Amino acid sequence: MGNVTVLGAGSWGTALAIVLAENGHNTLLWTHRENQANEINEKHTNQQYLPEIMLPNNLFATSNLEEAVATSEMVVVAVPTKAIREVCEKMMTFLTRKVLFVHVSKGIEPDSLMRISEMLEESLSPTVIEDIVVLSGPSHAEEVVLHHPTTITAASSNLHAAEKVQDLFMNQYFRVYTNDDVVGVELGGALKNVIALAAGISDGLDYGDNAKAALITRGLAEITRLGVKMGGNPFTFAGLTGMGDLIVTCTSVHSRNWRAGNLLGKGMKLEQVLDEMGMVVEGVRTTKAAYQLSLKYEVPMPITTALYDILFNSKDPKVAVDELMIRMKKREIDDLH
Repeated sequence: MGNVTVLGAGSWGTALAIVLAENGHNTLLWTHRENQANEINEKHTNQQYLPEIMLPNNLFATSNLEEAVATSEMVVVAVPTKAIREVCEKMMTFLTRKVLFVHVSKGIEPDSLMRISEMLEESLSPTVIEDIVVLSGPSHAEEVVLHHPTTITAASSNLHAAEKVQDLFMNQYFRVYTNDDVVGVELGGALKNVIALAAGISDGLDYGDNAKAALITRGLAEITRLGVKMGGNPFTFAGLTGMGDLIVTCTSVHSRNWRAGNLLGKGMKLEQVLDEMGMVVEGVRTTKAAYQLSLKYEVPMPITTALYDILFNSKDPKVAVDELMIRMKKREIDDLH
């Protein structure tokens, strides 16, 4: 691959740009903030998102979107879900050739209920899309930049495109598998943020390990129920982008969704939590979308529903947990069908 552009200079976008640059690709990182681009080019740092990490000398940044994609053969979309349409619409004013799009954001658009690949397909013209590949899995940026072993999945309906992305990113510390189940990979990556918020609330309430293990397990059950109903492969949800991503997001202090939930469990209001975080908490928007999907597909998702009530109906977290515990008794395994 000649030239690669990463759109979004947050922690994950920057970490992926580092991987690509270290793999020898001509990598350009786009940010909408000129001062951030200047810092990356002049100091080789991104202190706001990855403090104390020195960026490779062959990694450059720009705040000019047209310049960012002018010669790119692959564009990695690493902006928050809510910004994807705006960025795509700007690109369409000057992008005239086909490129390979790789998206790494994890969310579902509320109301439209579109997955991110569907948002890209709708926002971009077919004349500029070579293929769309999803890159997802248990991967905290803070550990990737330290070269800690990380394993993720590249998913596309065109396995050749997924293999191309696999070859671009894979190295001795960053292992990439391929998968053709785009629906399952996208839903697993998005919905795990909902359960991570709930796990953070449980920890904020000091409910301990038993409660969190139950949340993770039953959370995976409802993710799988919805995912299979929407066309995902059930085995995908037992893999890296399902169970793997769910575990790391529900248990790690690096997880902004877990941290946000933890603050909610300690009694803070949602607006206060979002102000204090200072970064996008994808799970909040995704909870609304997941709740809407559960109604649309008539899939019971009790954890998601409880979290929706906490976030958007001001339900007390302890009351929500108590109500989950006293629901009608049922068999465990039948619930997965």
